[in-house]
Amino acid sequence: MRFNFIVVLIISVQMEAVQSGYVGSKVDLPCLFINSMPPVKISQVTWQKVINGTKQNVAIANPSLGVSVATPFKDRVNFKNPAVRRRTPSLQDTTLTLASLKLSDEARYICEYTTFPAGNRESMVNLTVYARPLTRMSLSTPTLVARPTNLKTPVATCLSANGKPPGTIRWDTRVRGETTTQEILNPDGTITVRSDFILVPSRSTHLETLTCITSYNDETNAESVTLDIQYEPEVSVEGFDGNWYLDRQNVQLACLADANPPASLFQWRRDTETKFSLYIITVLLIIMHRDYYERRVNRLRKHNRLRSL
Repeated sequence: MRFNFIVVLIISVQMEAVQSGYVGSKVDLPCLFINSMPPVKISQVTWQKVINGTKQNVAIANPSLGVSVATPFKDRVNFKNPAVRRRTPSLQDTTLTLASLKLSDEARYICEYTTFPAGNRESMVNLTVYARPLTRMSLSTPTLVARPTNLKTPVATCLSANGKPPGTIRWDTRVRGETTTQEILNPDGTITVRSDFILVPSRSTHLETLTCITSYNDETNAESVTLDIQYEPEVSVEGFDGNWYLDRQNVQLACLADANPPASLFQWRRDTETKFSLYIITVLLIIMHRDYYERRVNRLRKHNRLRSL
């Protein structure tokens, strides 16, 4: 009786389906060859990058010729397993390390084993390259001025620049205002997100804090600015208690000015008028080259004699 035996060689190339890394970092692309029993002979291992359907060689490991890396990848690509580079190499594990990642490294990569007598076996991994955005917050203009027109104006800008995928921006503040956000597509495929905080500059918003919170994947970053808003003086006079009388001693008036920048020059002027039996105290305050007047009137009953303070 005659028997025919068929030997089935079960071999495979194992890889992870997806890998990712950040610009400037390094990433390992695992590639393992599962041999049969009896084992087949590995003639060569070839790593290729697929660009628009076209294959580009990245690195080759050959038992006789050694290791070679294509010119565009030199100094950035090597086989992680030292056994691949030995004089008598082991090519079971040909994991590829790609350093100093670039956005242009994002692609599909093929690990192909050439064997005898089983022929070629290959597998593929999709590499995604992320770009961590740069964040920055600043005042929209060096000088913010409160104006009587109540005009809304951007007071602070927050940027999440050159991100892939784009970052997100939100604001944290007790100040009531509005926000506008726009995304800008950069030539390299990254995206810059810009958000402006808009409000009406006023005395009440001076020294308030705006905090910009940017998020990217699982990372968050917070930056803050304090609003420095210039506003005209609000003048008040203190010290008159409504009970000033002739010959009263140690009476004082204090002139107060709430302004930014602070008032630098105060000038007092005293006038007396007897019309309608009024005694009038007039305070003249000169601040920032403008005159602001504060009048305080004390009505006194008509007497036969009037004296000035």
